[in-house]
Parts: sequence; structure tokens; C-alpha cells
Amino acid sequence: MMPRRVLVTGGAGFIGSNFVHHLVAHTDDAVTVLDKFTYAGNAASLAGLPEDRVAVVRGDICDGALVDELVSAADVVVHYAAESHNDNSLDEPRPFVDTNLVGTYTLLEAVRRHGTRFHHISTDEVYGELELDDPERFTERTPYNPSSPYSSTKAGSDLLVRAWVRSFGVRATISNCSNNYGPRQHVEKFIPRQITNILCGERPRLYGAGANVRDWIHADDHSSAVLRIIEAGRIGETYLIGADGERSNRMVLESILTAMGEPADAYDRVADRPGHDLRYAIDSTKLREELGWRPALQDFARGLLMTIDWYRDNEDWWRPQKAATEAKYRELGR
Repeated sequence: MMPRRVLVTGGAGFIGSNFVHHLVAHTDDAVTVLDKFTYAGNAASLAGLPEDRVAVVRGDICDGALVDELVSAADVVVHYAAESHNDNSLDEPRPFVDTNLVGTYTLLEAVRRHGTRFHHISTDEVYGELELDDPERFTERTPYNPSSPYSSTKAGSDLLVRAWVRSFGVRATISNCSNNYGPRQHVEKFIPRQITNILCGERPRLYGAGANVRDWIHADDHSSAVLRIIEAGRIGETYLIGADGERSNRMVLESILTAMGEPADAYDRVADRPGHDLRYAIDSTKLREELGWRPALQDFARGLLMTIDWYRDNEDWWRPQKAATEAKYRELGR
């Protein structure tokens, strides 16, 4: 396949930066990263990548002139940029409306003008929650039922993409992925928060009883799925990405403690957060059967050990974020 010019929005964030690393390792593509570098974007996440293949632009996806300039020079736009933390959306919803809705609209208008291939990254949280004992999982046909400002704005952005495909012929695909884990994830998120608390000599904290179930996938597997969709996915289609990794939050936390040589019960419980969905679960049959994708790192225990090792070995990356993150959680009682 000929090298492409790929514009990656949010490419300095957790999932976006892992995708940029994946592109560099597995293709000859030239990559431009567009990132606003809010608290979640980290230039260090792109460190070591070849400068002749990766260019970084600091900017906002709501900036129409900048977006138009970058899209005009791209063959493919992969849209990761999003406000993506439920707790933050409950505290201050407006940035989620601006980035997730207005930003996606701005990109869609640019790819519409230039006829550029577009892939939109979304989340399984747009589908709402499943009961803990429900045998069903989310599929591409599951109705949307978002429960937070974060998931509702992501649902809205998905619907914008679908409308621009149908109304204007934009060449777009969508993927909704389960919970990611792996290197370069901000310490406000569940798994890195627990790991870094232990590394700092602090007790981890668990919302409520920790019975809420999430479907975990390593960021490398998410990246390989997105690349496969870009290469072979059918225009206008949605693909769900998952690795059959359902585990309760309590199970994940206890696995982290055990892997780090701590007693499995060495954590504190805090009040559950408002609107905390019970369970997410992805059925990725369509992606696997239609495009032949399979997760390479389906062993969650192995992936968790790799993630722990990364945070242990990269304290300079996460330490500057830690104090401010924990101070904010203390204010919220979480």
C-alpha cells in the first residue's frame, strides 16, 4: 500500500498517541498530529518518533481555518480528539459540548469540502449500560442510551458523522471501542490511578462496591483495529472494537494490588459517582468476521503487568500530573 498522509486529531492523548506509535511501527505513512495540549495531551507521549514522519501542530479542532488547512493536505483524518472523562463532564460539561460536538462538526465540514477519508473514534458508553447478569452485549444495532455529559456528546458526534455520510456523501467510518488500558494514559483514569497510587505509597480508592463491569482492551489492539478499518472498512459502517475483557472494577484493582506485591484488600472504598453505569460489554463479531481482525493481547493479566512495568519505568512521564489530579479528587471526595 502506498504511504498515506494521515492527520490524527488528539494524537498527543492516550489512545491517539498509541495509534501514532502504531502507524510509525507498522506503515510508511506520514503523520500530522493536531492536539490542543490540554491537561490530557502530553508532548512526551510522542517523544522519540522520527521527525521526518511525524509533525505536531498545536491547535484546536474548533478552529475552522486551521482544520481546513490541515485536512486539505491529508489523505485520511483519524479523529481521536475528545473530552473523555466522566467525572470531569459531571463537574463542567461545557468543554465536552465544544470539543465533542462543535469540534467534530468542524472536521466534518472540512473533510466534506476536500473529499477526505474520515474515521471517527467513539466509545461503547454511548449505548448506556447493561445489567450485570444480562447475557447480551453491545452490537452495532444497539440503540444509543447515554447517561453522562461525556457519553451523550460522544453519541451526538457519532450521529453527526452518520448524517454527513448520508446527507453529503462524506467518506466516513465509525468505531466504538471498549475501555482501553496501556501506556501513556493520564493518571486520572482508573487503572493508572491505582498503579500510581501504589507506586506513591498511597492506598488505592474504589467507587462503591466495585461491582461495575468494564470490557478492557489494550491500546495496541485498539490501534490495530482502527488501522484495519481505515484500510478495509466499508464507508458508512460502524464497527465495534473489543477483546472480550469483561472484569469488575474490584477484580481489576485486586489484580493490580496482587501483581504489585500488595494485599488484594489494601484499598479504601469511596462513595460511588453519580450515574455510574453498571456494565459495558462489546460484541466485535462484525469487525472480526468482515475484516479479519483479532486482538493480539487478549491475556489481560499479561497486558496489566506490561502496563504496570511501563508506569514503574516512566515516572518522569506521569509524576508531574499526579499531585494536581489527586488534589482534585480530594475536593470531590473521590
